[in-house]
Order: sequence, then structure tokens, then C-alpha cells
Amino acid sequence: MSYFSIPHILNSSVPQKDLIFNSLNYVVMSIAENILKIKSELGDSTRLVAVSKTKPVEDLLEAYKAGQRLFGENKVQELVGKNDTLPNDIQWHYIGHLQTNKVKYLAPFVSVIHAVDSLKLLKTINKEAKKNNRVIECFLQFHIAEEDTKFGLDEQDAEAILNAEAFKTFENIRIAGVMGMATYTSDKEQVRAEFKKLKSIFDSIKSKYFSNADSFKEISMGMSGDYKLAVEEGSTIVRVGSLIFGAR
Repeated sequence: MSYFSIPHILNSSVPQKDLIFNSLNYVVMSIAENILKIKSELGDSTRLVAVSKTKPVEDLLEAYKAGQRLFGENKVQELVGKNDTLPNDIQWHYIGHLQTNKVKYLAPFVSVIHAVDSLKLLKTINKEAKKNNRVIECFLQFHIAEEDTKFGLDEQDAEAILNAEAFKTFENIRIAGVMGMATYTSDKEQVRAEFKKLKSIFDSIKSKYFSNADSFKEISMGMSGDYKLAVEEGSTIVRVGSLIFGAR
């Protein structure tokens, strides 16, 4: 089994603000035990994406043997290699910023692309999905944090995409929800407010554009340091890595 220790946690990407709050319960547990513990806290309406970026195949297999099937990666080359090696019933979620020239490598197998932030990217995903006779689920990424970031839409940007004539012709993508990342801060009320904002955006887009689409149902928010808050505010997918696999 794979174990990680307190020094590993201290050097991990888990926010230091949450070391005592979230992490100390996990330091002597295996990957499989960590997954079962986190899933027990999520309830029936929230799914777990195990963020496995940079982790060896052996660690993913331990998670797989514990029943985990949703894995998240943010590097195209690494994801392609893992897909070639690991069982074919894994559902791969691409969670990083995706360049249009890399879409073709993921289109044959990726289940969900979380971070769609432009019409250009959607057009490319649609084109490559069509080549592979597939429909790929996509989440619109929103900028909800106070931190500066290059990526993420606001509501006006998203409506421009959804109102575009080109968007209405896309038959090989499915907009299935929204994604966002909260500010890296010890202020839990700020994080909660940002999650509330994403839930509000989801509700608005749902009512305006997808009121009759059962497939538009996902809110991807919450990571190792804040997933419990995210669940409280309506997250349907949390993306947890360090609390499962340890430090990167």
C-alpha cells in the first residue's frame, strides 16, 4: 500500500490553512482508505475526481482497485500515456488549461473537459470529437476568485459563447456544467461566497439556456483544502488530489 507521512503533507499542495482542519486525519491512511473516507463525506449528490497528475500508475491502480473510476489530469502527454496503460473503464477528466493544438490527442478518449473558456476551444473540441465519432462533455470555466488569473469567463463572456451562431452548429460537444476555483485564502467565508457565486452562475445559465436539458447538471468546484465547503454550497464534482495521493 502507499502511505504518506506528516512531512509529506507539510510539503504538499494542500493549503497550510487546512492542515489541521482536513489533513491530519489522512496522514496514516492508504490511498484506498483516503478515497473511501472522502467519498463517505460527499453524499450521493457529489462525485469525486481523484486528481492524479504527476502520480505514478501504481498509485492510480491502488485507487482503481478501491473502486475509483474518475481521474483528473492537467498535462496532455501524461494523460495520453496513462490512458494507454490503465484500464479502459476509467473516466478521464481533463482539468487544466487546454491549448487548441492539443485537443486532437485527447478527443479519442477523454470523458470531460473541465476548463473551457473560449468559443475557439469549443470549436476545436467539436471538430476533433466529430473525427472520432464522439460527443465530449465540457464545462464552462468561470473566474470566481479574487486572485488574478489568465483563464476563466464571466457571465457576459459565457453568454456571448452560448448566443454565438457557431455554437448552435456544434453537434459533438455537450455543455454539461460549470467549473471554478476559489481564492487561495484562509478566509473560509470568502471561499464560501465564491462558491455561492458559481452556484448562482450555474442557476442563471441553466434557466436561460438549458432549462430543458437534463445533461446540464454539474458544478465542478472544491479541492483538497475546501471541498467540504464546496459540497455545502452545491458542488456536484470535487477535484481532490493531495488528500488522496499525498505530496506531488
